[in-house]
Amino acid sequence: MAAKILVIDDDSNICDLLRLYLEKEGHEVKCAGDGTEGLKQFKFSEPDLVLLDIMLPGKDGWQVCREIREISNKPIIMITAKYETFDKVLGLELGADDFVVKPFDMKELSARVKAVLRRYTAHDTLSDDEVIKFDNIEISLQKYELKLSGKSVDIPPKELELLYFLASNSNRVFTRDQLLDKVWGFDYLGDSRTVDVHVKRLREKLDGVSDKWILKTVWGVGYKFEVLQ
Repeated sequence: MAAKILVIDDDSNICDLLRLYLEKEGHEVKCAGDGTEGLKQFKFSEPDLVLLDIMLPGKDGWQVCREIREISNKPIIMITAKYETFDKVLGLELGADDFVVKPFDMKELSARVKAVLRRYTAHDTLSDDEVIKFDNIEISLQKYELKLSGKSVDIPPKELELLYFLASNSNRVFTRDQLLDKVWGFDYLGDSRTVDVHVKRLREKLDGVSDKWILKTVWGVGYKFEVLQ
């Protein structure tokens, strides 16, 4: 699927490489060399996906990701110079959809881009009746909106998708691998800690909202959205 992709990276060689490769695959690619310019380009060009370096002059990748998430649910793939669990956890908490580590293989990056775009497009085309409601909670994938006790709550897209999936299959237990498959996609290249990070953040948001349901850990198995009798 052809898409508009914004690359935010201060390494001009990487920008040129990504532009050349992704344009050969049919995408339209724009580049920005720092965080401030990247945000301006995002607001101006409204890309379908962002490839975002962490180490940037001016505003770093964390701040850029945070500010994009304040105005948009468009997918973000973070680019990091080395694999650090802390970086990955922080990125996921801020709303990033995936990670790639430098030096990356272009075929792998292309696969991640396609997978993220496919998942985003699938959720973006849901109808208005795709809403889950329980006591004091309402989850809409069409609007990407979570309401708790009637009030809208800010939530990263992947957290909302995970909560929606569990709530739409209430009282059913899913392993971490099953959740990766159902929520992140069968070709997701991450690991099961991704699920744990998102569940932890969801629990912080859902704490004290209702005593009629719970996001429960089933030890040795996985997680479920349990409706209490």
